[in-house]
Amino acid sequence: MEKLRILLAEDEPLISIFFAELLVDMGYEVCAIEVTEDAAVEAAARLRPDLLIVDRHLKQGSGILAVARILKEGSIPHIFMTGDRLVRDEVPDNVIILQKPFLDADVGEAITMAMQATGRHTLKRNT
Repeated sequence: MEKLRILLAEDEPLISIFFAELLVDMGYEVCAIEVTEDAAVEAAARLRPDLLIVDRHLKQGSGILAVARILKEGSIPHIFMTGDRLVRDEVPDNVIILQKPFLDADVGEAITMAMQATGRHTLKRNT
């Protein structure tokens, strides 16, 4: 079975490395790690990932705005992660949020929820 392809947008190098390793260990493919809003939007258009995991704050721009721009091109499951509290008017009510720090199990649950929210009930995982 094909692996779920994830685009990770995180501007903290250590967090992105450890998080990407966790995702790979969980059986997913990290197709790109981007650190800016524009780079995340460009990578999503070019790579067409199955899922976005995006930090609220990026080196340049906003993860929230990056996802909004990406979604203009079509629906894609996404998860926001943040060490801050997201203000509910910043994101839709049905968005999935990973609050830092989080546990490995939280990541798996968030991915399942994101995929189910878009009607993609079967995760393409190799475990």
